[in-house]
Parts: sequence; C-alpha cells; structure tokens
Amino acid sequence: MPLDHGYGVAIGTFASFTREDPSDFGTWYHGKLRIDTPAGQYEAALDVDTPSGVGVSYRVVDDLTTEDIPVLAALPNGFTPLASTPTSGALDYVRSEILRDGWVVRRLRRPVVGLTSRWRIEVWAPSPLDLAVGRLHRWFGWMRLWRWRSFPWVSSDGDNALDVLETLLPTAARIHIFGEPFATGLGVHNVHQNQGDPPGPHQAENAIWQDGAVLVERADGSVAVWQVKFNTQSLHTGDDGLPL
Repeated sequence: MPLDHGYGVAIGTFASFTREDPSDFGTWYHGKLRIDTPAGQYEAALDVDTPSGVGVSYRVVDDLTTEDIPVLAALPNGFTPLASTPTSGALDYVRSEILRDGWVVRRLRRPVVGLTSRWRIEVWAPSPLDLAVGRLHRWFGWMRLWRWRSFPWVSSDGDNALDVLETLLPTAARIHIFGEPFATGLGVHNVHQNQGDPPGPHQAENAIWQDGAVLVERADGSVAVWQVKFNTQSLHTGDDGLPL
C-alpha cells in the first residue's frame, strides 16, 4: 500500500543542516535538512537509525546531469505531489534507470540474487559482490561501452551516512527531497527506501515508485543522489513492493 499521506518532492535552496543530540540515541535518530521554498521553509526528517539499532546502508549516485532528469529539472521550487509511476519523476531504488547499476554489473549480480531468493536467504546489507564491484569501479568505471556503472551500498552507522550527505549540500544550487509530506506543517519524512520491509509494522506502507532520497542539482548541471535504506529492507522486491 502507498504511504499514508502520499508521495512527492520538495525542491528549494539550502537553508541549514543539523543532527539530533546524541543524548537522544535509542530513539529514531534523524538528520534535519531545511530548504527554502516560495511557500516557506521545508524540513526533512532523515531517518538514519532505529530504536532497535538495525543499521543503515547508504549509496551516492554521482554521474548524472540535469539532462538525465528532465521532468524533475523542470519542476518549480516548492512541494510537488508525484504519482507512483515511472514517468512522473518518482524514484524507485530497484527500478529507476537513473539509479540502476550498469548492464555488466547487473549481470554479475543476478546469479547471487537468484540463489539467495531460491534458498530464501535474507541478504540485507551489501553483499561481497557489491564490495568487490565497488573496488573494481575505480579501474573500470571509464569503460562506458561495457556499461560498467556501479554505486555499491555501504553499510554504515547513522552519522557516517549523514557525513556523506553533508558534503554534498554546500555544492547545491537546488535540493530535491523525496518522501512523504508531513500531515501538518511544511516538511517531508520517510526520506529513505519505502519498499522491501520484512513483515512488521512498516510493511503496510510498502509500494513501488515511492522511495525517498535527497537529490542535489548543481549550478554546472551535474546531479548527485543520496539514497539510504535500513538493513532490514530488501532490494529484491515484487510489483507490490514486498520482498521476494
């Protein structure tokens, strides 16, 4: 089922970035990103840890330009609701072409995914293949004809994931925050993967084409996307957004 209050993207210019006090650890740990929009200042609550401490993995896709995101680049600043479809500008960690690894990497990964699915082995964190491909990327990333494009997931604590995001913010001409709008007030939450949850209280909101992320659009036209997921969430999902 979709997110309770819908899905969309808030777009604006950087205002501030803070973190919750470490004394609050043991609850949901958030980074707080604020952007200025014509409607006022939007706040994004960035979940990067849970009371149970399951951990997160992050990923940064940084080889894009505004030509790769024509629908999003054309949107005005402010909040825009997005339909959960491939053409609306919505993001899907599994299905979005702009976020997918290259053909060669997907072919290498396919047998691993198939075996873990067949044997019902739950692989939540980055696999050894992800780690190996990440190391090889520095040597083979230039081989576009081979479609060697890889942005492996990095298992991390919450602060490290926020450190990586924070380095992207000063370069931003515009910031796009994808997720669920607040029920009241100006803000966005669920700025993370919103599919692939195991059975439990969060699985009811799982669906495809509604994943949260922070996309940074720079003045030179380059684009980077910060993605984050909980280590209990699978990247192998069906059309209903549930893990396979």
